[in-house]
Amino acid sequence: MWYNNILETIGNTPLVKLNIIPKEIKATVLAKIETTNPGNSIKDRMALKMIEDAEKSGKLKPGGTIIEGTSGNTGMGLAIAAVIKGYKCIFTTTDKQSKEKADALRAFGAEVIVCPTNVDPSDPRSYYSVSTRLEREVPNSWKPNQYDNPSNTQANYEQTGPEIWEQTKGKITHLIVGAGTGGTISGAGKFLKEQNPAIQVLGIDTYGSVFKKYKETGIFDKNEIYPYLTEGIGEDFLPENVDFSVIDYFEKVTDKDAALMTREIARKEGIFAGNSAGSAVAGLMQMKDRFKEGDVVVIIFPDHGSRYMGKMYNEDWLRERGFIKNEKLTARSIISKEPDHDIVTIDAEESISKAISIIKSLNISQIPVTQQEMIIGKITESDILDALLENPSLKSHPVKDIFTSPFPFVDLNTSIDKISSLINKENSAVLVEDERGKFKIITQYDIINAISG
Repeated sequence: MWYNNILETIGNTPLVKLNIIPKEIKATVLAKIETTNPGNSIKDRMALKMIEDAEKSGKLKPGGTIIEGTSGNTGMGLAIAAVIKGYKCIFTTTDKQSKEKADALRAFGAEVIVCPTNVDPSDPRSYYSVSTRLEREVPNSWKPNQYDNPSNTQANYEQTGPEIWEQTKGKITHLIVGAGTGGTISGAGKFLKEQNPAIQVLGIDTYGSVFKKYKETGIFDKNEIYPYLTEGIGEDFLPENVDFSVIDYFEKVTDKDAALMTREIARKEGIFAGNSAGSAVAGLMQMKDRFKEGDVVVIIFPDHGSRYMGKMYNEDWLRERGFIKNEKLTARSIISKEPDHDIVTIDAEESISKAISIIKSLNISQIPVTQQEMIIGKITESDILDALLENPSLKSHPVKDIFTSPFPFVDLNTSIDKISSLINKENSAVLVEDERGKFKIITQYDIINAISG
């Protein structure tokens, strides 16, 4: 048997039992692994459905351009379908999203425009507004608008819900889904409740999003809105695809708990899932008292871990945000082993001759260069040697005539691995600002001293 094209492989994703993480929960916990879709996410389902419905209605015409605001996964589904069906794609996304997501979209020939995260949806710079403007400006274009397009919910009503019902033989008691556009939780949840109204549909929300409070109070509270790191769930507005009548309860999960659980899923269950799966499993554990023996809990794992290599699966990223402890040596621990003295600098207007004198007297090989007490560059032994070999008279010239770009700056939580990677032929050291606002310099010798000490 074979498929006529890659789009025919969408759906029929496996249901896999989680054994280690939820071991203290007496219920059976199953993960719906949507990463087996060709675009590695559940969004393939609704992306194809939106396109096919638009073709039927005449909104999307042959040779047209698909324009959408997307965090990456919907864009991937749209881009794959566009390749097969002969459409162009332009996607707007936010600077919060991982670089890997944008790179993946470009791999399929899509144009990606990155917009600022921390602006109101109505702001002309927001990724919603930019995509809407482009739809007006680009001839023969169509914007799916996944947030308000009913085909989003319908795809999950027709596909995801029935698959779960069949795979659990109708035994499902709880569905847990991270809510973003709302299509997955509303569509799958509606179908399952039609089969058994007792099924509980539990939404996962994030701090900084409006869903939970709106569900519980009916109030859209703008004070609830603030930037967050978790990707794929939560919103600062109310998409039409979020059917609050289908969702029984929302559980909020912090950025830190979501990120750490994302890693735990890979390490304990062997499933390489994305950030919103981490949120959902963290939410499961927070709600563990809701589940009893005999219950069958299904959690949607929407996308693949490869899209988060620079974030949740990157220890430096986690460390910089205080999500993991400094188990490895860091800039903080390195400078703590050094004597507490002020860094030696030289003003850009001072002579090269004075720089030579400082280097000789202190037996150092490089000096940060300052201007109005701000570090603007560096001067090293090799810089001076190269300059004087070319023109010995430069000795009397100011340092600013030959200084080079400053040493890289790192923060106190930067790991020793990262610091080592920054020290090379061009940069023989890095700079760090301590808790008192004083600059310290870290060289290879300092690293060796810290490791051996």
